[in-house]
This record gives sequence, C-alpha cells and structure tokens, in this order.
Amino acid sequence: MAEPTGQHALQAAFAAHLRDPEAHPVPAGIDARRMAIYRELFFGNVHSLLSTAFPVLRQLHDDAAWRALAHDFFREHRARTPIFHKLAGEFVDWLADVRGERPGDLPFLAALAHYEWVELVLSTAEDTPLADRQVHRHGDLLEVPPCISPLSWTLAYDWPVHRIGPDFIPAAPSGQQTFLVVYRNPQDDVKFMEINAVTARLLTLAEAQPQLSGTDLLTQIAEELQHPDVDAVIAAGAEILEGLRERGIVLGARRR
Repeated sequence: MAEPTGQHALQAAFAAHLRDPEAHPVPAGIDARRMAIYRELFFGNVHSLLSTAFPVLRQLHDDAAWRALAHDFFREHRARTPIFHKLAGEFVDWLADVRGERPGDLPFLAALAHYEWVELVLSTAEDTPLADRQVHRHGDLLEVPPCISPLSWTLAYDWPVHRIGPDFIPAAPSGQQTFLVVYRNPQDDVKFMEINAVTARLLTLAEAQPQLSGTDLLTQIAEELQHPDVDAVIAAGAEILEGLRERGIVLGARRR
C-alpha cells in the first residue's frame, strides 16, 4: 500500500534539507535541534568515508576546503550503493564526469582520487587465484602467453600521482605521461611500480590478447616502434617479463 502523499512530501523535504540546508529549510513540524543532529550524522558518515578512502587528498586540503568538497558531493550526488569502496568509486566518477574543474580545486584532483581509489579497490578485492592447471608458474614466458594477475592494474596519468603529497604539489603537468602498475602481491600488500611506456604497452597487450605468446607480443611492440632490431626488443622484453613475474604481476605462463 502506497504511503500518503503528505508523507512522501515530508520525506522529500527532510532529505533535501539534509543534503543542502542552506537552500532548503527545516521541514515544518520537525525540531531544528534534532535536524542538526541528523545533518551531522548523515554528512559525517560521508565525510569520514571520503577521508579514510582518500588520505592523501585529505592531507592536501585544510579542514574547511575538505569539508566543502565532501559537502558538494553529498549535496549533488545520488548514491547508488552503501558499500564503502563502491561509494568511493562513485566519488571518483563524480569528480571526473560531473564536478568538472572549479575555482580553488587542485589541478590533479580527479587523477589523484582515481589513483587512491585503485589502491582501495585492490586492497579489498576478492582473491581469485588461478589453478596450476591454468598457469605454469615457472613456464617460458616467451614461448607461451604470459598470464597477468587479475590483481594488477596498468595505469597512465598526466600527473605523477604516486609522488604527490604535502611535500610535492605540482602546479602543472610535466607534459609526459606517468605509467604505473598497481598490484597486490602474494603477501596481500598493495604496491605500485613506475614503468615506462613499453612495459605499459606490453602489459596492456597481454591482457587484451591473452592468446599471444611473449614473443608474439614483443614482436608486435617492435613493429609498432619500427625498431630495427626485433631480437633486441624480445631479449629486453624477456627481462621485463621476468621482473614482473618476480613481483607477482605476471603469474606465470598460461597453459594451452
């Protein structure tokens, strides 16, 4: 049975006031002191969540600026999930797709938020180890397709997001992309590694074309680079793949 129209109206007014008390007054018949408690409880939960999920961003804002940013999100966004890390992901999407650049924002705001969110996602991701029948841990990564860990993300940013903090706040991008692989190692620690464009391309190709051997992948990269010595690219790539395997980013050779 549907609720009375008056009850719907009260709920809408209640929610509107919680989101934006400056634009929407306390609903008639509700004690203002109680509404103040509700406001702080609802907003306080979101504020606390964002502060925990994005610790570097929080450090880079004073209390007033961070509270204002959190309140913008609270006021403007309609959350689709109550789950901690998923709501953090909605904050990242809101920054990138809805908020846009506003006066006073850090120029790398959206990029740094995305980087911090990736760390959160990987730290909370369910481990889905591949069975030995799928991956040969010590197999030949050149002869057989390398298997990339599902708990690793290859990323590219216009900002050196992994270096940004209170002691390093760049005012403008360097003009060169920063390539990173963020991964969870076998000890369940989330790590990052700065990589070059070739390694980033290798990892991206290996994930997109899991049927290709390491040699096939590296040959394709050599062709893209128009490198005169394909064998040299393959030899250098073999060392890269081994280093990635040592870190757990490459799990091994995919069994055919």
